[in-house]
Amino acid sequence: MVHVDRRTLLKAGATATAAGALGMTTTGTASAAVPTPTIHPTSEWGARPATGPIVVENHKPTYIVVHHAVDPPMNNDFSLARAFYVARFIQDLHMDKNGWIDSGQQFTNSRGGYVTEGRHRSLEILRGGTQHVQGANVGNHNSEVIGIENEGLYSTVDVPQALWNSLVNLVAYIAHQYGIAPEFIKGHRDFNSTECPGQVLYNRLPELRTAVGRVLGVPVARAEAEWPLLKPGDTGRQVQRAQRFLRASGYDVPTDGVFGKSTKDAVAALSVQAGLPRHTCTATKAADETGFLGADVWPLIVPSDRSTAAWRADLSRA
Repeated sequence: MVHVDRRTLLKAGATATAAGALGMTTTGTASAAVPTPTIHPTSEWGARPATGPIVVENHKPTYIVVHHAVDPPMNNDFSLARAFYVARFIQDLHMDKNGWIDSGQQFTNSRGGYVTEGRHRSLEILRGGTQHVQGANVGNHNSEVIGIENEGLYSTVDVPQALWNSLVNLVAYIAHQYGIAPEFIKGHRDFNSTECPGQVLYNRLPELRTAVGRVLGVPVARAEAEWPLLKPGDTGRQVQRAQRFLRASGYDVPTDGVFGKSTKDAVAALSVQAGLPRHTCTATKAADETGFLGADVWPLIVPSDRSTAAWRADLSRA
């Protein structure tokens, strides 16, 4: 993947006025200034110590990945205290249920617009701009991504404006620090078979890329087509094509274009056989996503007569 050099990524002073209006400090190279969001470190919200060594990758991340944090359930508390509670809740879940050494994500964004550090040392390393802390938020891709959990479930409802504003500012700052072009802002489902970050928030990723590009003062290239996500209950041509691919791979499923139990079971069996990771954003009260067919399953079943990019583009139009 091609990165844009930080020294050429930003136009001089492009966001100084906006930063002042937001009451934010700025950071940047000699030729640029980008708003620096307030990020509350692990020491402020009462994080538990990590149970193992924090891995620091000796390179920059390639992608910024957006998640939604399904649990704890949303409520009308938009306070800083709530943001700290959410950070602790997620860390407890990731350590006690998933068995991880710490929070899986590098940063968490609350519905009130407060940003907290997730995995220890993430803020320190981000400020350096040359390395990144390895998290555990995108299966099989954690050495190349930096992840942001957004408090709430966004499958059918939109994000609060405060969360959206802080997300734009945080992503722009990360992109600036690492020289990541806006088209490399992704959703969790672009890597794993999961609903995350929710259909509504996922649909807003082009808007997020545009908003970040505006902060950075750079044009935004069109993002490449992604693998579609198919779920039990879906119907149509995409499902029928997936069923044909599954049959060619040895699974006894119908080709009726209905994502029923046999198709779900086949996808689940294939995922287990391939050792695909379960996603990490859905927690105790979320719907079961077993058998979802997405970004890490399609490459296992599509014919080898086309490139990955060609298949993604074809299937995204179906």
